[in-house]
Amino acid sequence: MERLQKVIAHAGIASRRKAEEYIVNGRVKVNGKIVRELGTQVGKSDKVEVDDVPIYKEEYGYYLFYKPKGVISAVSDDKGRKVVTDFFSHIKERIYPVGRLDYDTSGLLLLTNDGEFSQKLTHPSHEIDKVYVAKVKGLAKKHDLLPLTKGMKIEGYKTAPAAFEIISVDLKTNTSIVELTIHEGRNHQVKKMLQAVGYPVQKLKREKYGDLTLKGLRPGEYRNLNKKEISVLLNQSK
Repeated sequence: MERLQKVIAHAGIASRRKAEEYIVNGRVKVNGKIVRELGTQVGKSDKVEVDDVPIYKEEYGYYLFYKPKGVISAVSDDKGRKVVTDFFSHIKERIYPVGRLDYDTSGLLLLTNDGEFSQKLTHPSHEIDKVYVAKVKGLAKKHDLLPLTKGMKIEGYKTAPAAFEIISVDLKTNTSIVELTIHEGRNHQVKKMLQAVGYPVQKLKREKYGDLTLKGLRPGEYRNLNKKEISVLLNQSK
């Protein structure tokens, strides 16, 4: 069961606030009867009409996408660049990304049309681990990266403690591969954190989101989340 105004908003008829106005003004019917109570709950079998026109109840979709580098985490772009939803052109649901990955960052990105699910996962108070693998300039040393584990001030805010692992160093190219685990999602955060300890990022990929991985996917490919994965994510976001 869901609140009537949420069902109307999800169907794309109006915003949730506007839907509340429609209900109060007697423009909404449930099973043929005008309903004016904002707390009204409706289920899948209920017939909802706005101005005597039945609404289409969109099914929720949940997708794990391997975002390629050079793709915008949005549903449209005013500069005509490729966006993540271009890879879902045959999906009838109006999906959108949960959070974002930078244009030049590849890796795991979730997409859905379930606003409540998206809000829970992206709310700052929820701590779902995200694992990134970065190629950085310089030969990474443990003592340089230790400040990341205590939280550090960047552009006026203090980051939450992060975990790191030095995967490899390459003396010939003067580069290193560093894995960083964070649960925040501020703009360019991983790049800013590594830059702050002296290791500019040259390449970045998100490998994990909670327990989810990119296993079996190539850049540009996606798969549906199963019920267990959705449930685990929601539990991790509490």
